[in-house]
This record gives sequence, structure tokens and C-alpha cells, in this order.
Amino acid sequence: MIDKLTTIFGIRAIIEAIESDSTINKIYLQKGLRGNLFYELDKIIKERKITTSIVPVEKLDRLSKNNNHQGAVAQISPVEFHDLEQLIEKTLDENKVPLFLLLDQLSDVRNFGAIIRTAECTGVNGIIVQKNGSAPVNAETIKTSAGAAFKIPICKVDHIKDAIYMLNAVDIKTVAATEKTEDSIYDVNFNQPIAIIMGSEHRGVNPSILKMSDYKAKLPLLGEIESLNVSVACGVFLYETVRQRQK
Repeated sequence: MIDKLTTIFGIRAIIEAIESDSTINKIYLQKGLRGNLFYELDKIIKERKITTSIVPVEKLDRLSKNNNHQGAVAQISPVEFHDLEQLIEKTLDENKVPLFLLLDQLSDVRNFGAIIRTAECTGVNGIIVQKNGSAPVNAETIKTSAGAAFKIPICKVDHIKDAIYMLNAVDIKTVAATEKTEDSIYDVNFNQPIAIIMGSEHRGVNPSILKMSDYKAKLPLLGEIESLNVSVACGVFLYETVRQRQK
């Protein structure tokens, strides 16, 4: 069964949803689940590289509202994800100065929704997230984005590094937002093909991603607080891009 929050439950129903190419955000599985039908589901999950979480039965009861979940509940994304390679090609055909946004394991759905909204308002050509460890596009994300999640392409990749390699191959530079640099955001040339990388709420941009970035940039902080909320910081980076490109 499917409810208004795009949640399905029952092993057979989830298998059918996957095989019909529904976009699955995450599958919750009961600890210790066994049986032929479960093994069939487990095989498909591994083949499709779908994010899963092993949880106690009480969580599954809450997610399924105490319906017969058979030890498995899945959340279906309300939006379709785009193929990154195709999106890059399309953007280059249509836009001389592309702008992409990479989110390195951002985990809070409200931050994600707010970033999607700002990205749509600033002309971002696509948002790139990692399949595992990233905030899902769920009902709360959609609400916080004010519906912008339906208007801007979102791509999922196995790893953010994969996206950086693709972008570098077509001369799109990457700039990572980080406090681990002496370079200011106002020293970066955003008036070129660029992809801005924002990190997670607690860790920031992964050190291995920082090493791959063409530029690193920080925001000036004049108070005692050491960092901004990631959605606010992202907005500053995007609007600095707009400012430079409108000159």
C-alpha cells in the first residue's frame, strides 16, 4: 500500500516498486529478517545499490502505522532523479557558463529543502548528492523547498568524487566552501563554469574532497560564532555567483 507520505510496506510490494523503477529513497529492514522473499529483496537491493537501514520492529510499526509490514518499509522519492552525465551535456549545450551545486553528505532535510529553494532562485543547473549518507527528498524536503524540488534537476551519484571527475572532464571548476583556507569567497572567479561544494552540517567538506577541489573559499565571520548554518552559507556562495555574473 502507498500512503500520502510515499511510504510503502511489505516485502513483495517493495520488490515490485523497485522493479517498476520507482525512485527509492531508503529501505528500512527488521533486524534478523530471514526467508526466501527477503533474500530476493536483499539481492535486488544490492544490485541497485539502494540505501538501507537495519532497525528494530518498533520503528517499522511506526513507519507503517502498525500495518503488516513483514519486516520491510520503503520510502519512495516524490521526485525523479536525473542522470548526471546527461544533465552536464544538456547544460553545456544550453548554457555557456554552467553552475552546479554538490552537497557532500548533507543530512538535514530542512537544510536540504532550503538549499534547493535558493538554488532554484539563483539559476543553478543541477544539484548533485551522494546516494548513501545524504538527506532524502521526502515530504518535508519538498515543503521546505517551497516546491522548488520539482523545478530543479537533482542527481544521485555513488560518490561525490565521481561527480567531480565528470565535471573536471568538461572543464567545470570546483570550489569548496570551507574554513580550512586563507582564501576568501570574494577572491574566487565565479564567472566561469563552476560547481560549488557544500559540506555536511557537522563535518564540513570531506578532506579527500577538499584535496580534489580547484578552489577553496571561506566566508568572513566577524562575530564569535565559528560557522554559519550550511543553508545560509550556501545562499551567500550562490548569490556571490549571481552578483559576479550580473556585472
